[in-house]
Amino acid sequence: MARDDFIIRIGGDTAIGGVISTGENFALAAARTGFHAFTFRTYPAEIKGGHAWFQVRLSNRPVISIGDGCDILVAFDQEAYELHHEDLNEHGVLIYDSDLVHPREEGRNVVLYGIPFQKIARQELEFVRGTNTLIQGVLAGLFGLPLSSLEEMVVQRYQRRKELLDKNLEALRYGYDYVKTMTKRDNFWLGAADNVSRLVMSGNNAIVAGALHAGCRYFAGYPITPASDILEAMAEMLPKLGGVCLQAEDEMAALASVIGASYGGVKAMTATSGPGFSLMVELLGLASMAEIPIVIVDAQRSGPSTGMPTKLEQGDLFHALYAGHGDFPRIVVAPGSVEDCLRMTVTAFNLAEKYQCPVILLSDQSLSHRTETIDPPDVAPLRVEDRLRPDGVAPGEYRRFLITESGVSPMAIPGWDGHTYVAPGLEHDELGHPVLTPQVHEAMTAKRFAKLESCRREVDTPAMATRYGDEKAELGIIGWGATEGSIREAVDRARARGYKVAALHLRVLNPLPREQVQEFLGSVKKVMVPEVNYQGQLAHHLAATLGVRAIKVNKIGGLPFTPGEIMARIEEVMRNG
Repeated sequence: MARDDFIIRIGGDTAIGGVISTGENFALAAARTGFHAFTFRTYPAEIKGGHAWFQVRLSNRPVISIGDGCDILVAFDQEAYELHHEDLNEHGVLIYDSDLVHPREEGRNVVLYGIPFQKIARQELEFVRGTNTLIQGVLAGLFGLPLSSLEEMVVQRYQRRKELLDKNLEALRYGYDYVKTMTKRDNFWLGAADNVSRLVMSGNNAIVAGALHAGCRYFAGYPITPASDILEAMAEMLPKLGGVCLQAEDEMAALASVIGASYGGVKAMTATSGPGFSLMVELLGLASMAEIPIVIVDAQRSGPSTGMPTKLEQGDLFHALYAGHGDFPRIVVAPGSVEDCLRMTVTAFNLAEKYQCPVILLSDQSLSHRTETIDPPDVAPLRVEDRLRPDGVAPGEYRRFLITESGVSPMAIPGWDGHTYVAPGLEHDELGHPVLTPQVHEAMTAKRFAKLESCRREVDTPAMATRYGDEKAELGIIGWGATEGSIREAVDRARARGYKVAALHLRVLNPLPREQVQEFLGSVKKVMVPEVNYQGQLAHHLAATLGVRAIKVNKIGGLPFTPGEIMARIEEVMRNG
């Protein structure tokens, strides 16, 4: 029986070239044909290159996670085989360069297809650079992807360079026809698609789309993996919309200019990763003290220090929640999927504008660069909010930092409103005048933190703390960020096996949607928190704020959770009572 939901992993040295693009092109062509795709990639940090791999899960049905292992492994070289062959699932397929790879699969139920890719590219096609295109043709022929979908992509990419266009088309068709000389011995076949062309979008691109929809017209950043493509996309898009993008000299200058732009009335954002975010902390406190709306995207990567710059980790939650000297509020949100990145970026801007404070959006390397097929988003329901202005207040009576029940006070825009004020980093009174008395400091600190409780009442909803699974459960799983798909798939598997399991996925981490969490806790007997960090940072946060005693499930090493890994821990907890 044909399998139409399967995982392809492609591995090789970036010095050879084409490892990532082979997977990207195949996934994009499949999505444009109407198939659902979910990808993951990892690559070396060194300029000289090294081993990289790309994984795509394809199906006729929506897919929400990376899946378990791989069903089809394409090994460009021996190193790729050595690193990945143990992840090849039972009844899987190994496609390899027969001149470079020497597999040892005796006793395993694996189908082998050895093809001399580089020899064909060098001798038959006289185009070594077309090795990856040749492999794409082989994959299309073996697994049922229409050749025309890949041809369209080759034409689109090389239409201005006819010599490369002709050679790549030749390589693609050669690979596709080569399969006709082979005997197909596996059961993987994509079958018929619904021919609905879907968007293929990365998390970073979805963040850009969300920021532009929210009205962001100023972006400043400094290149850093894995956030650099946000800077690149903003540099391309903002000038077309009358906005400004600045590549600053460092992360501190980037955030300083974002604060200045927002003070001037423009919605503004920066994007960085852990090392850059560390440099921004003093200015984070300034934005909170001066009550200036800003959005910071932290695309987390493995740390500390330089760490593993191209690998995944959810290690910055403590930093986002608590970093900085003194007590000051900040809002922390975390999308769970590519589509969610768009929605939560709009939410981040709305919360920043409404509560006049920094909002930190936590993404990660996996979510930043993975691509998913999504239907064209309906942005009409995504309302856009603007900051409270001092309309109707006489300039002489204007108090920028007026103490209110919500903590929010009107914010004048210099040059637009007839009101003036100073936005100091020093403690100040309602007028913005520096005052360093205990009474003023206590009152103004309470004012600033009152905004968090006002925000908590707004975000304490099922949309920001999404529940699924059994209404009454033996085990409840609380997750955040890009673990959502794997948790959800594991819960579905567990329930299919008769376990009573539920999950709650948090999209706002500060302030916690307390009522939603407490209601969830009241419906489960045990709590488990899977996180891609060593300390169990969300588990600590839940314990500190709500007294939750959770079973920590932690993973580090630069790779995301698979559904099978979470399922194994569910079964372990259930067996042990």
